[in-house]
Amino acid sequence: MKQSKNILTEKEMELVQYLMQDCKNTSDIQSKLKRLFAGTIEQMLEAEMDEHLGYEKHSNDGDNSGNSRNGYNRKTITSDYGESEIAVPRDRNGEFEPRVLEKRQTRTDEIEQKIMAMYAKGMSQRDIEDNLREIYGADMPQTLISKITDKILPEVNEWQNRPLETIYPIIYFDGIMFKSRKDSQIVSKCVYSVLGIDMNGQKDILGIWLSENEGASFYAAICSDLKKRGVQDIFIACHDNLKGLGEAVNAIFPKTKQQLCIVHQIRNSTKFVQWKDRKEICADLKKIYGAVNLDEAEYSKEEFREKWDRKYPSILRSWDANWAELTTFFNYPEEIRRLIYTTNAVEAYHRMVRKFTKTKSIFPTDDSIRKVVFLSAKEISKKWTMVPHDWAMAYSQIMIFFADRFAA
Repeated sequence: MKQSKNILTEKEMELVQYLMQDCKNTSDIQSKLKRLFAGTIEQMLEAEMDEHLGYEKHSNDGDNSGNSRNGYNRKTITSDYGESEIAVPRDRNGEFEPRVLEKRQTRTDEIEQKIMAMYAKGMSQRDIEDNLREIYGADMPQTLISKITDKILPEVNEWQNRPLETIYPIIYFDGIMFKSRKDSQIVSKCVYSVLGIDMNGQKDILGIWLSENEGASFYAAICSDLKKRGVQDIFIACHDNLKGLGEAVNAIFPKTKQQLCIVHQIRNSTKFVQWKDRKEICADLKKIYGAVNLDEAEYSKEEFREKWDRKYPSILRSWDANWAELTTFFNYPEEIRRLIYTTNAVEAYHRMVRKFTKTKSIFPTDDSIRKVVFLSAKEISKKWTMVPHDWAMAYSQIMIFFADRFAA
């Protein structure tokens, strides 16, 4: 028979025996714990007042001491046990500064942590308010919940400006759209994320950047920010060919090889293809990007041209215009190709962010977007404990292909 892991001391057993008295269910126990919590806080406050004044309550040592007790203030504090009314002692000189329950404090740290956790899980402020009322019987307005979650903003700013690694073998760029309020209007905002794989194969979100208008200047600002935070070199940058992004990467990191996302390219290629042709066209496009080498890819592209160019001339027009960046991955062995031919790594991250934020259709401010995306990133990155498959082999190949960059 297994022994209980909750081994209690003699004093704790006495408390358990007290709790068992007149308790018929968990609700009765919770009610008693709530009274014990409030009573313990009040006794600790009394002890702090004794220490502050230098004498105990009702002691003659306080005569002519220059300061004395002066009644109580009543305050309601919200904790795991719900709302409790606490009698806070005060002194005549107004100098008492309690430590166990600070002035203007109306919540325990545990409640704030729970609010942060619920916010990080994607719950709206209204849902958090309802949850606190249902579980703890506490009325906490949304404005107060917003102030509590605003406490995370300094941490967001610190994280966004933290120093980065000097070299990233691979990074991925991608954006995700949100709606927020601006001057009584609803506007679309893009949160752009950069996911890096460091020398150890570990994934990390290097930052999040928010903008209403994407463009070359916005992407240049992102790349400049990475540079200012310590990134000296990026071997391969993977993205979906947004206008101005490639130029921005070239301007700030001129040695970086760029790979356009093949999956995005296929989506764009088949956007206006008739349904009856789609399966066959996808199979023919796979002959191009699934080729063994660049020569075979170019041969397959010309075969595709002969077969489909008359009916769908726009497909290869895009492939031709971006051929160099679409075929970068052919320069490397299979272990590296698998990591760079698509931006799936950062897109998978954004799908997880969307799961956390699906209950929020419209955000009140840009800061509210930053808060929830940052908290989502923290939660998601906790699961990034494994390096990419065959990273050791991929890294050894990277060391060969970019040997001169390691030395630099």
